[in-house]
Amino acid sequence: MRAGFQTLKKSSPKRLSQWADEHYYLSAESSYVEGRWSAFPYQVAIMDAISNDDIREVVLQKSARVGYTKIALAAVGYFAHHRRRNQALWQPVDEDVDEFVKTDLDPMLRDVPAMRDVFPEYLRRDKRNTLRQKMFLGSVLHIRGGRAAKNYRRISIDVAYIDELDAFDMDVEKEGSPVTLAAKRIEGATFPKLVLGSTPKHKHDSLIEARRLQAEREFRYQVPCNHCGELHTLTWGGPDKPHGFKWDGKNPDTVRHLCPHCGTLATQGDYLATWSMGRWIDASGAWIDENARYRTSDGAVLSPPKSVAFHIWTAYSPMTSWAQIVREWLSARDKERRGDKSELKAFINTTLGETWEEEGESADQHALKARAEPYKLRTCPAGVLICTAAVDVQDNRFEIEVLGHGRGEESWTVDYTVLDANPGDEREWQKLDDYLTSTFPHASGQLMPIEAAVIDSGGHFTHQVYNFCRLRTHRRVFAVKGDSQLGKPIKGKSSWVDVNYRGTVIKKGTRIWFIGTDTAKDTIFARMKLREPGPGYMHFSAELPDSYFEQLTSEARVPQKTARGDAWRWVKRGLRNEALDCRVYNVFASNMLDLHRYTEAMWRRLEQRVAPDLFAPKGEGSEATPEAEQQAPKPSAKPARRMRPKSFTKRWKH
Repeated sequence: MRAGFQTLKKSSPKRLSQWADEHYYLSAESSYVEGRWSAFPYQVAIMDAISNDDIREVVLQKSARVGYTKIALAAVGYFAHHRRRNQALWQPVDEDVDEFVKTDLDPMLRDVPAMRDVFPEYLRRDKRNTLRQKMFLGSVLHIRGGRAAKNYRRISIDVAYIDELDAFDMDVEKEGSPVTLAAKRIEGATFPKLVLGSTPKHKHDSLIEARRLQAEREFRYQVPCNHCGELHTLTWGGPDKPHGFKWDGKNPDTVRHLCPHCGTLATQGDYLATWSMGRWIDASGAWIDENARYRTSDGAVLSPPKSVAFHIWTAYSPMTSWAQIVREWLSARDKERRGDKSELKAFINTTLGETWEEEGESADQHALKARAEPYKLRTCPAGVLICTAAVDVQDNRFEIEVLGHGRGEESWTVDYTVLDANPGDEREWQKLDDYLTSTFPHASGQLMPIEAAVIDSGGHFTHQVYNFCRLRTHRRVFAVKGDSQLGKPIKGKSSWVDVNYRGTVIKKGTRIWFIGTDTAKDTIFARMKLREPGPGYMHFSAELPDSYFEQLTSEARVPQKTARGDAWRWVKRGLRNEALDCRVYNVFASNMLDLHRYTEAMWRRLEQRVAPDLFAPKGEGSEATPEAEQQAPKPSAKPARRMRPKSFTKRWKH
């Protein structure tokens, strides 16, 4: 009877840090020192966040040697013994699962006496004790590899752990990110818990950094200065920083930490004398007290956040000396000077706990803004010979860039505007149509029409885009979609697609064109580097807002992991990139008009059509006399005739 009712036994509530102090043990196979657990001061708040039922997600971006694996093991024991909750822990690959179970999990189950109350089979060969599953009294623990989508199916759990998140594939067999797949397993739980921990890797594809930045609150551990008492974080510093780690020349043993408040130098011993008085504090001044309560900067109690993030690096851990950290840095810098960045990359990731940013293609928004020119938007400067438009369709608006093209594909941003609209409402597309039929005054006095328009069809309103373009093929309005394959031409292949219009499917109703987006971005960023007006140069109006330049430079070309190895890809650095997308579509429009193939005679004909006098060469004796000026007709403010290159018109008639 007593044994049968054990599963109903309820012990007094404990936080994870309290349970670990009472029961947890460090095994010889997985620890530098075997013995009873004693938490480092910075570990307590992390552990208590994991055991707080009000917090759904805990994110830890960390360096090596800060004790995260021990925290995760303690949490497994806590939820099995104290809370009786179903759990799952994912490692990057199946081979990691075997090693984790044999060197970390099984020794913990063996050496923590409390686990025998809920896991009597800890030394038996039993179907309830395998490398992939541990069945406790009242709960179960699944241990899976994270590379196969099937490993995220058919389990219902309360607590999900992902260890070394940045070592996982970003898209697991094209079914989604590992975080999303794991989160699906806890959706029905009364107290769902998602624990993510990892040493970061590449900046632009770091899953752990992305989750940290999305958290409601992000905390950093601050310790008091042993001289002035002010709280501050430990920072790496360096010779070019006002505070942080400082040392003499190449002597690592002289390393000290410079306080940002009073300028006092502290040794590692000074830090360890005060680290127990440290606090986890976020950017707003909110902090976590010793009872795991969240407080404002003035001490008022806060409700725990639904998601909380922590960042910690090696300098906080007593397991490594500060002098050793400096030695690793000096060695990495020496190798970098000889062209080997591997050791420096490892230092940034595993010691500082920061993402590594590879030097790649990118552009400076401030440099582009600084060279903006004082011409007005919605006007065409003298060099513009033909205008195109690009439309990026969003859920509540159309973002449009009108680009003026000149000789040698020199370009001018004529307009960048946002039309508030609901693309799901057919009537709202009239706003876009009205804009695309508008004209822009040229420096010659003529009005320039939009010769071609390109609309992205890859969003939520694909069939609305198809139908809009279907009815305006004669006006050269194209539906486009980015090509997922690398190295494709800017003007790629096209195919006929069905159009679902008002519930009726029109077979092969319109044509969709594919854009080699990475090739187009290579072209755009190469042109951004040009410093003198001429072929390929990009002109910008000083009236353009800062957000335009932020979006235009929002991506960087960096190496990413693929099935075939590392490949250079354009990835977003900011939250929005609509301006860059529009510029890609305008480059495509330029290719559709064959402007990159224009001969001198073709450019001259365009100049004569737009403004004969404006582009006429001024040789000796060519200056107009006052009498000639009186007899010359005034330029008329009428739209310039649409330019239809012969080859283009012929192809579309066919």
